[in-house]
Amino acid sequence: MFFRNIPGGLRMAVNDTVTGLEVHDVRFPTSERRDGSDAMNPDPDYSAAYVVLHTDGGSQGHGFCFTIGRGNDVMAAAIRSLAPYVTGRPAPATAADLAALHHDLTHDSQLRWLGPEKGVMQMAVGALVNAAWDLAAGRAGLPVWEFLATLTPEELVSLVDFRYLSDALTPDEALALLRAAEPGRAARTARLKAEGYPAYTTSPGWLGYDDTELVRLAKEAVADGFGQIKLKVGADLDDDRRRLRLARDAVGPGIRIAVDANQRWDVAEAVRWMTALAPWDPYWIEEPTSPDDVLGHAAVRSGQPVKVATGEHVANRVVFKQLLQAGAVDFVQIDAARVAGVNENLAILLLAAKYGVPVCPHAGGVGLCELVQHLSMFDYVAVSGSWEDRVIEYVDHLHDHFIDPVVIDHGRYRAPTAPGFSARMKPASLAAHRYPDGPVWRARQKPRHHQGEEEVSV
Repeated sequence: MFFRNIPGGLRMAVNDTVTGLEVHDVRFPTSERRDGSDAMNPDPDYSAAYVVLHTDGGSQGHGFCFTIGRGNDVMAAAIRSLAPYVTGRPAPATAADLAALHHDLTHDSQLRWLGPEKGVMQMAVGALVNAAWDLAAGRAGLPVWEFLATLTPEELVSLVDFRYLSDALTPDEALALLRAAEPGRAARTARLKAEGYPAYTTSPGWLGYDDTELVRLAKEAVADGFGQIKLKVGADLDDDRRRLRLARDAVGPGIRIAVDANQRWDVAEAVRWMTALAPWDPYWIEEPTSPDDVLGHAAVRSGQPVKVATGEHVANRVVFKQLLQAGAVDFVQIDAARVAGVNENLAILLLAAKYGVPVCPHAGGVGLCELVQHLSMFDYVAVSGSWEDRVIEYVDHLHDHFIDPVVIDHGRYRAPTAPGFSARMKPASLAAHRYPDGPVWRARQKPRHHQGEEEVSV
């Protein structure tokens, strides 16, 4: 074994080989309390197709895809299908290693055919790419946001696949953006570590919560220091008027209230609905229509007074490019596990910086807060250089299952300090919530009894 010097004076072993991966189907029965419920997803069971990369040196990389229950087994199978591209190769340590892995995972022609670059295979690639970043940053002794921020502008540009982007963003333009931000990296890193990154919370706003719960949680959010909350909308207009009025009365005029339709509407319906909700001053309308409908988002943005946000279900950098080119969004909402991992999210951050549109990531779910904080913090330090009008979503669910959970302090994400991507779940949580045979799920199986020769469910 030999060692390589890396930024910050650290040394790391570089001859480890990835010897294999294991995949877990992990699900949490969140539908029982309607946590996460919205107009399109009334009964989500927050789940993760969870992957662990192993090396012969003993280091590990952890990553996952987020789903909401059924289909998590399909995600797990898709991750396993990519194993030949990961096992047997040197454990990634550098930008060149991580760029090569991302390229190999996204360029298998037969698997790419299933997308291309969207859907189950795209998310499976993202799980493995993110696990590789967790492995590399962990071996470097740095959190992913800081590991990224130690890379040179040239190294960062080398991570991005610019195919299909060059009409909107060239490598030279990306390099210029990153070089312009480079002189302030140290000062912004110090400020980030001292102050944390602004957050908003969706915890009060699930559609399955009654009015009393909504008002209580909205007031608690303000008391906890959040300057923005979010409500789910889209099932019934009269209910939405009432709920938004209650929320506005609870938090007062100085707190932002975003609303989220989760793709519920056609364009004309979105315009009508948001015009009706506008008197209560919603800060943005999120996912008003299909995430693939670029021109539809542009029409919603121009047809009513509320700003438009989208992105958590956008499958790749190409659709983000078009949303920005068309002037269809006021806020870009990246998701850490929807696109093909850190590399593609870097491309989206650069596109947003080129067009001057703030990035406000989607989070919540299982571990999405843990992951996406790294991307926003890196963006602040090394790409956009700003957190003006930028907030990371926070949902107070399931963080206790992670070894390095997010820390929220007076409405701000504290910068992670532990090496890696904050993705590692506790072994006990993996075992308890393994589907369908972990004890949490065995306890929920319907009992069976024998009636003569025939076994009958009861």
